[in-house]
Amino acid sequence: MFRSMLGKALGLVGYTIQYGCIAHCAFEYIGEFVVCSGPSMEPTIVNHDVVFSERMSRHLFKIQKGDIVIAKSPFDPNMNICKRVIGLEGDKICTSAQSDLFKTHTFVPMGHVWLEGDNLRNSTDSRNYGPIPYGLIRGRVCLKLWPLHSFGTLSESPTKRIIKAQSDSDSD
Repeated sequence: MFRSMLGKALGLVGYTIQYGCIAHCAFEYIGEFVVCSGPSMEPTIVNHDVVFSERMSRHLFKIQKGDIVIAKSPFDPNMNICKRVIGLEGDKICTSAQSDLFKTHTFVPMGHVWLEGDNLRNSTDSRNYGPIPYGLIRGRVCLKLWPLHSFGTLSESPTKRIIKAQSDSDSD
């Protein structure tokens, strides 16, 4: 009797460990569900929207300008941020406001990306903390899942700050 119960308990522990490993690998290498909070990506993503963030693009270095990504905050490693990729390594980024008389620019260094929220007036992003290392990117947001009435792929940037370089337009 005791042996039978011990065998069942150990079997259950074994299955739990196996499924835990499978779940870990799925969330680490395939993707994850993310509940977004804060106003920085409005109107594209609003508070409490649920999105799916896939991880394969990050591992294959396929992040492109215009993609929305989930990344570790450069200020707080326990917090994730959701922002749009405005520039990739080597890109020249205008860092001044549209109303500024004199425009200032910066270059995105190798191994970094420039991230900005779609709601420029209410977003803490690369304009505040500079370009972030590519290694902080956790995944690329590919689907909005909730609310159901806005289910689907995400729209282009409403800010029109993504400028295609000459080399980008040659490949189209």
